[in-house]
Amino acid sequence: MIAILVAAQVVLPLLMLLWLALQPAASRLGFALQVAGIGALLLSMAWAAPWTVVPWWLPRVHGTLWAGATLWHVLHGRAVRVTLLPARSAGWTAAALSAAMLVIGAWLGGAAFMGRGLPEAPVLDVVNPLGPGRYLVGNGGGNELVNPHLRTLDPAVERYRPWRGQSYAIDFVGLNRWGSRAAGLSPSHPSAYAIFGAAVHAPCAGQVMAVESDLPDLEIPNQDVINRLGNHLILQCGDAVVVLAHLKRGSIAATAGRAVAVGDLLGEVGNSGASTEPHLHIHAQRQAAGGEPPISGEPIALRIDGRFLVRNDRINVRERRDAPGRRARRGSGPA
Repeated sequence: MIAILVAAQVVLPLLMLLWLALQPAASRLGFALQVAGIGALLLSMAWAAPWTVVPWWLPRVHGTLWAGATLWHVLHGRAVRVTLLPARSAGWTAAALSAAMLVIGAWLGGAAFMGRGLPEAPVLDVVNPLGPGRYLVGNGGGNELVNPHLRTLDPAVERYRPWRGQSYAIDFVGLNRWGSRAAGLSPSHPSAYAIFGAAVHAPCAGQVMAVESDLPDLEIPNQDVINRLGNHLILQCGDAVVVLAHLKRGSIAATAGRAVAVGDLLGEVGNSGASTEPHLHIHAQRQAAGGEPPISGEPIALRIDGRFLVRNDRINVRERRDAPGRRARRGSGPA
């Protein structure tokens, strides 16, 4: 998986940009399709792919190089000194390839853009649950392209039914000073990940319904597929249930039945349960029916600090004091 992401997010864009820079099409039609096809594919990848393995800012570099190469050729007469149509079969083949890239990019980018809208579902407004730091949304949004959790909405798949409540979940990863989520491409120890050990606070006022706190933090890529939530808390906030999962062993500072206020410290991000790597999973749902699995309630979409967060959105959390002597709430905003 890591190798595929690196190939798709580093090698493929580099090859496309080199093609545009060093071998621009020898016709105006071919050049226009080449520029549009590469641009559409780069933009769609920036929106649809999870930029968690390589730095989040790399798509901006790709876009700058694409614009620079295009402008260079235009200013040096590429768009006016060549023929309108390709003169050879190789030119038509390149134009067809560019057109295919344009179609794929437009479809993929359009689907990713549609995933930025709120789904037709109940919405719960909560505050940011994370402590000071910079974070990126790995999975989140309104369709399966940007939020794979949504596949559990499919009633035809029996194994998804116990997990229906997590369909609008959001997964957060941390960002280090280089803009990536870890020291290395895929380090095995959880402590190498920027989010590991980050403080987790109550995103809403309510009561703790359930707690699990003694499961181990696993080395990557090991997962506990039996205790999938890992160390977690389930909060009752009004008529909604909020789940915070994959927390650090021994970090949870709450017990079942305890009342919590917005901003109360609950625990720390870990790598327990069915977690591919350290991250915070948060979702909201209605309470499950009696006798049903606890995560099987009807899902609720989340709006965090007024934002419906989707894949690759970033937040920057700064500590602030709401009352003398209490560090209960952190300010947050787009990074």
